[in-house]
Amino acid sequence: MTDILKHIMNSDVSAADPNGNLIGMDDWSEVIATGIAADEGLELTDEHMEVVLFLRDYYRANGGDDPARELSAVLDEQFMPKGGSRYLYTLFPGGPVRQGSRIAGLPAPDHVTDASFGTVQ
Repeated sequence: MTDILKHIMNSDVSAADPNGNLIGMDDWSEVIATGIAADEGLELTDEHMEVVLFLRDYYRANGGDDPARELSAVLDEQFMPKGGSRYLYTLFPGGPVRQGSRIAGLPAPDHVTDASFGTVQ
C-alpha cells in the first residue's frame, strides 16, 4: 500500500503527513511514540524515551531550523557519557536523528535522508 493511501486510511489515528511525521507537537503522546516505534521495528525502553524527550525539549527551545548534521552533533555531545553516537545508533539503528525525530513527533530535520550523510533508510 502506498504511503499516501496508508495516511488516508489511518488519518483518524493522529494528524500526520504521508511520511508518518506528526503535524503538530501537541498530537504526540508516549502511546503514539510507542506505536511509531513499533512501525519502525523498535520497542521503546527508558533509554529510548530519554533521547526522544531530549529531542522534544531541544526542538521546543531551539525550533526546527537545525540541519541534521548539527542536531546529530548536539545529540552526540549530550549522550557522550553513555557512548555518544555509538550508543545512539544502538538505540536507533535507522539513525538517531531521523528515527528519533519521527518517534518524538517532530518534523524531519533538513538533509536527514541525505545519502552522503550516512543515514540508513
